[in-house]
This record gives sequence, structure tokens and C-alpha cells, in this order.
Amino acid sequence: MPQRPKRLTPSRGPMDLFGSEVRRYRTLAGLSLAQLGEQIPYAPSTIGDIERGQSGCDRGFAEDCDRVLDTREALAHLHDGLFDGRSAAFPEYFAQWPEHESGAEVLRSYQTMLVDGLLQTPAYADVLLYGDQTKVQGRLDRQAILTREEPIPPRLVCLLPETVLWHRVGTAETMREQLLQLADAISPLVSVQIIPDGAPHSGHAGSFTIARLPGGELIAYCEGEPHGRVVDGRSEIERLNERFMDLSTYALPTDQSAALIRQTAEERWKS
Repeated sequence: MPQRPKRLTPSRGPMDLFGSEVRRYRTLAGLSLAQLGEQIPYAPSTIGDIERGQSGCDRGFAEDCDRVLDTREALAHLHDGLFDGRSAAFPEYFAQWPEHESGAEVLRSYQTMLVDGLLQTPAYADVLLYGDQTKVQGRLDRQAILTREEPIPPRLVCLLPETVLWHRVGTAETMREQLLQLADAISPLVSVQIIPDGAPHSGHAGSFTIARLPGGELIAYCEGEPHGRVVDGRSEIERLNERFMDLSTYALPTDQSAALIRQTAEERWKS
């Protein structure tokens, strides 16, 4: 007996609404996921994820569905209205964070395994996002907040364990380029501080970023399983603040951190 399709909840957000419309038009056309996948360049599993609001998509997906499902460009029009080329780049659980990030006066970031997305090179991000250019561009677009003229860019303070410098993402050249850019990013508005390997600290509970908004309000984004989440509970944010302050006591000053980053780039990742 075939599994009953999951009930969709389009009121939950734009990705859910778009996905529910894809399923509605597909059902009206009498096509299964597999049959639609045979006529457009997307796997049935990918189409299913989009229908359930679990994955974003670019406008090309909407255009392909419009063509096969004879929707008179309804899905492309809906995609434009919902995403305007931006929101589809982010999964639903993350979609609210770029707005908080953009409005922040100060960002405090601790990353356990990877360079913070605001400081990633295109090649490094491309590997992490499996070549999905919509998501890569979305990540790179977020970085514009660090170089904008108005409003004043946020102050970014980023703490990284030294092991992040050793964790290979892509080729050796990708890593070398990423580390050199990371060191170059250090400025009066951007601090990158490395926690030396072996220093005892409380950062093993996971990556997080705390944003201080105008007026002093704090909001955070925490990585987790099966995915991350935005946190605004006062007690939880206080705990994150305390953890960040504790971690910072183990970190090298920015000048020593920059020297260590460059040394690692040349000694470990130079081809």
C-alpha cells in the first residue's frame, strides 16, 4: 500500500507555501514525483524535499515545473513574489537569521569545525554547499554587511579552535586561499582569534553566533541536530554569552592569531 503523502502546512512560511503549490499542480497534472522527475532535471527526492518545504530552489526549478505542468507561469510568478531571488538560498530554519545578522551592531561568533560563513571564500563555500550556486551566492551576499557604507557595518568577533585551520575543505589550494583571506579579514571591525589546540575550553557543545541589535536586544543562532535554530530566550542567551566570554579567555590576540593562520596556510596547505 503506497505511503500517504505528508500533510503540508503552507501557512508555516514561504518555502512551505511554494512547496504546497508545486504538489498541487503536480497532482492536478496526474504525475507522481518520479514521473515529474523524468521530465525536469531534478531527482524525485529533491522535488519531494521542495514540496515539503525542506529545501529551497532556484527560479529555474519553477520554470521547469511551469513548462511540464502547464501552469501558465504560476510557479515562477509565485517564486518571484515569495523569494525575490534571496530567500530560496536559505533553508527555512535559517531564513530569519540573515535579517537579524544584517541589523546587528555586534556579532560574536564561535565555530567548532568551519570558518564562519561571513568569512568564507567562494571556493570554500562551494564545497560545503555541494556546488548549489543559489546557496553559495546567498552565503556570499550575506558578507556584504561587513563592507557596506550605510548603515555602519557590525563589529564581528570570531573565535575559532586551531583545529578549524587543519580541517580540510576541498583542495589544499582552497584551504590556503581561505586561510589567507581569513587573516586578511582582520581589521578594526573584524576580529579573528584562534584558540590554540590543547587549550581546555567549553566550546565542544556546538557553534553559535550572538547578535546584539540596536537598543541592546540579543538574539542568537545555534547549530544543532538535525538543524540549527534561532534563539531568543533570555536565559539561554545569557548562557551563550557566558560561554563566549569563557572561550575568549583561551584565545590568542588578533595579531598572534593572524600570524598562526598565515603560518598554517603556508606550512600545511601550500601545494
